[in-house]
Amino acid sequence: MLKRVYVWEFPVRWSHWILASSIAVMSITGYYIGNPFIPAASSNQYLMGWMRMIHLVAAAFFNCDILLRIYWAFAGNEYAGWKTFFPFSAQRLKELSGMLRFCLFLKKNPPAITGHDACSSLIYLLVYVLFIGQTITGFALFYLANPLFIWKLLGGWLFPLFSIQTVRLYHHFVMWVLIAFAIVHIYAVWVLDQARKDGSISSIFTGYKTIEEDED
Repeated sequence: MLKRVYVWEFPVRWSHWILASSIAVMSITGYYIGNPFIPAASSNQYLMGWMRMIHLVAAAFFNCDILLRIYWAFAGNEYAGWKTFFPFSAQRLKELSGMLRFCLFLKKNPPAITGHDACSSLIYLLVYVLFIGQTITGFALFYLANPLFIWKLLGGWLFPLFSIQTVRLYHHFVMWVLIAFAIVHIYAVWVLDQARKDGSISSIFTGYKTIEEDED
């Protein structure tokens, strides 16, 4: 017998879409900042200035959203909790093994998991580490044009350790890593939705998944 389970609470779904939107905006504007592909007819257009402003506003949404998600990792339900991002218990490692075998076509069906499976949890943990790196290097690059103490504290301290070009290269490279992750993420969710028939895709809109009654 099937039942609907409320998995993703509203703050989690809201955080997901704000995160996706802000990353998309920052990627487009960030690419332009690094490789201007639209020539300005005159200095009065202030095109680069607008791109930088949009990038900074999106970054502000991104950082606030990360703080919201960290808070909800302690305030949310069991599927949003911080423990789910550290899949190192015996049971979670068994899930990880099952997911890896499924991904390598050694197993027909993935483990029946209601929330994040162990493989996804581990990947999301690594992605959040990249988010932290992007945030610090972003503040460092902002510090170059705005050498205030607050920006030095948040990222400008990198420059005695790394060159400006190294920081820019890292920031640009991780952008492409996150774009690649987004593509793989969409594909993986579609595959799992087809394999589990649990409404994985629709759940990020409604919050609900459909599972077997005796699954838990």
